[in-house]
This record gives sequence, C-alpha cells and structure tokens, in this order.
Amino acid sequence: MQLSQILFTQGFGTRRECAGLVALGAVRVGGEVVDDPAADFAPAGLVLTIDGVDWPVHAKAVVLLHKPAGYECSARPKHWPSILSLLPSPLRTRGLQPVGRLDQDTTGALLLTDDGALIHRLTHPKRHVAKVYEVGTARPVEPAQVERLLAGVVLDDDPAPVRAAAAEATGECALRLVLTEGKYHQVKRMLAAVGNHVETLHRSRIGPIELPTGLKPGQWCWIDPALAEPGAGG
Repeated sequence: MQLSQILFTQGFGTRRECAGLVALGAVRVGGEVVDDPAADFAPAGLVLTIDGVDWPVHAKAVVLLHKPAGYECSARPKHWPSILSLLPSPLRTRGLQPVGRLDQDTTGALLLTDDGALIHRLTHPKRHVAKVYEVGTARPVEPAQVERLLAGVVLDDDPAPVRAAAAEATGECALRLVLTEGKYHQVKRMLAAVGNHVETLHRSRIGPIELPTGLKPGQWCWIDPALAEPGAGG
C-alpha cells in the first residue's frame, strides 16, 4: 500500500494532507525519512514515525483509556468535556467510540475502538463480559449487603433480579464488585437497593484487560485486538 494511503487509513488527514506530510519529510520508516508518497509498504506490523512520534499501523484501532473524572463518554457532551478530547487527533479522525459508558464521575478502564463489530460483541448482553469495579461507599459495607448483592436485587425498571458475579468488602467502606451486565447506573442503583450509597467508583478491569498501574488518569495505550475479544484470556 502506498505510504500516503497508509497515513490516510490511520487518520492523519485527507489524502492530500497525508501526501503532503510525506513530501515534507515528516514521516520515517525504520528510522529513515521517506519523502515519496507513492512508496509501497506492507501495513501489517509497520511502525511509522511521524514528527518524531512512533505510530504502529493498525487496521482497526483498540485502545485502553484511563478515564479521569469530569469527562463524558460522548462525542457530543452536554455538561463536561468529551473523553475523545483525551485522544490524539488521528484516533479522533478515525471515529473511535467507547465500548459502553462510564458516568462523568466514574474513573478507570475504558476501551475505545473504530471496530463496530467488536463493540457489538463486547456489549451484547449474551456475552457476559466481566467488569470489575472498586467502590467507595458512604456507609460501612455490611455482610448482609454483600449477600444481597450476590443473591440479586430488583431495580426499579426491571422485575428480574440483578446479581453481582462476585462481591467482597475490601475495607470498612470499600467494596469490589464484578458485574457481567451493563444496565444504566447499575452499580449505584444496586448499592442503593441494599441500603448504601456510592461515593467513588473506579473500574479496574474489563474482561482480561486490567488497567495498568502505570497508566495515569487521562493516558491511553494500545491494546491487542485479540485480547479485547469476548472470552479472551480464559
């Protein structure tokens, strides 16, 4: 594939803009400047360096964002900045979308991708992708509350009980909750149903993908698309 076309697929602008980037000597391959927009390269496994920044070529992009508080999971936010503003311009140009949503005050692991089929697979209710939440509560976590979360609580919009796949107190006012469903405000509503209240909420894991300790709020990293697939990692 021509180098300018590869840049175009990666979100670096229009075809003309991508050709201009190459012609200006802003693109390196293997450490060498390539100034011919028509130069051919195999995209698979290719790493470009654009204005000094390495950029691995991905046919479909999958990234993990450490979402900070104060951001909305929407391309058209109403009250807070969009989480998309935390991504570099090429990823925004490619139209990455969050896989599910986190409230503006919820922090932690958020997958984003331009692979619509992957989004569908990860969010389909039958997939039961496990998500781990670290919950700070307003009142001490009681054993009876944990038992009710595991047994199932009824939310106001659904007569069927909603159960936690796992729940354990991790401190006096701290709880680790594992959910395999994705209902609206589910963690907050489940805690309210057992007589407690969520003060802080942080998602630490999605399926086999754990938020790296070194990834600070607002930072992102590439994820192997195979690792993001439902059922990956056993």
